[in-house]
Amino acid sequence: MSNKLIAPSVLASDFGNLQRDIEMINNSEADWFHIDIMDGVFVPNISFGMPVLKAISDHAKKTIDVHLMIVDPDRYIKEFAKLGANILTVHYEACTHLHRTLQAIKAEGMKAGVAINPHTSVDLLKDVIKDIDLVCIMSVNPGFGGHSFIENTYQKVQRLKEMITLNNSETLIEIDGGVTDKNAAELSKAGADVLVAGSFVFKSENQPETIKNLKQIANS
Repeated sequence: MSNKLIAPSVLASDFGNLQRDIEMINNSEADWFHIDIMDGVFVPNISFGMPVLKAISDHAKKTIDVHLMIVDPDRYIKEFAKLGANILTVHYEACTHLHRTLQAIKAEGMKAGVAINPHTSVDLLKDVIKDIDLVCIMSVNPGFGGHSFIENTYQKVQRLKEMITLNNSETLIEIDGGVTDKNAAELSKAGADVLVAGSFVFKSENQPETIKNLKQIANS
């Protein structure tokens, strides 16, 4: 039975009305909160840090999926566990000792995710795929919201799904960037399990309805 998940990206929310938007996600058919943490070094943008994540986790009633776009993520693993992250995703490109980082995340009771940039091949994850709970395929260049979807993503999803199946892994595939009702069905068909949607949700007139429709399309 198909059960594709929708994870609204809080980066695209109205920061002036953050609690309102958190409650909207709580009351919608969304499955996860997707939280992007950017440091202005690994990516050119700075998003928000620990106090804002704490405020979100105080009100969120669903899975908190934290995506670290930062250098040296190992320094903060314990801190993000304390702040309520259920899933902690680090970038392949930012981790010299990826296997060790994954084990450290799991030791703190969180699910361990790995994100890969558009230029990074999924084949580089082959040796650790059974240690990864979630692979986040960046379908835009990371750092800013609202960018256009990169078409090569479909092929990457298919290749990754084959690798997961071949290794008897239960790894979930997450897509982050440019997800809309125009590509959700094809991404789902290619093998995606979780769709992150930011601008598409928060710039819509009826956000709960947009989430509901996106989920229906992904699961159709």
